[in-house]
Amino acid sequence: MQVRRIVTGNDSQGKSIFTSDEITPRFHSFVHVPGFETALVWGTNSPAAATGEDPTAKAISWLPQAGGTKLMVITFPPDSVMGSGDFDPAAAGGEYMETIPGLAERFEMDNPGMHTTPTVDYGMLLDGEIHLELDNGEIKKLAKHDVVIQQGTRHAWRNRSAAPATMLFVLIGTSSAV
Repeated sequence: MQVRRIVTGNDSQGKSIFTSDEITPRFHSFVHVPGFETALVWGTNSPAAATGEDPTAKAISWLPQAGGTKLMVITFPPDSVMGSGDFDPAAAGGEYMETIPGLAERFEMDNPGMHTTPTVDYGMLLDGEIHLELDNGEIKKLAKHDVVIQQGTRHAWRNRSAAPATMLFVLIGTSSAV
């Protein structure tokens, strides 16, 4: 699931131009969680500005600052991958910390997958099916093209199917520490 990213900008005369057309440089196919793939496509700081620079290459966190944004695409493998006998949670956790810093630290050790972020998230299921679980035990099954607006709530994504599920997320940093 590599993501082609086409970026526009302005030339020195103020005319719009294509500044890049490439596979997003922050793509990772996880070794310790087969089928889990992440792509940080773009991000902005607060306030968002068209600088012409690629903010993804130097991004140290997958979570945006207050007022900033992050655009990402994530493919979730079936939950059975994490339930298999050869799954190594310590190795997977280390790979999360290295690959998706800022976000990885938000995952709860005592309740795998559950996390809370200081963001408003717009999420759209692009392919497959996935379940959104909230901390009160409620669960909603999403189908292709369903949209979720997460408002800093504690939640987990569960892929109970036998096939991968791919979602597109836009995270907007809030000023509240959730």
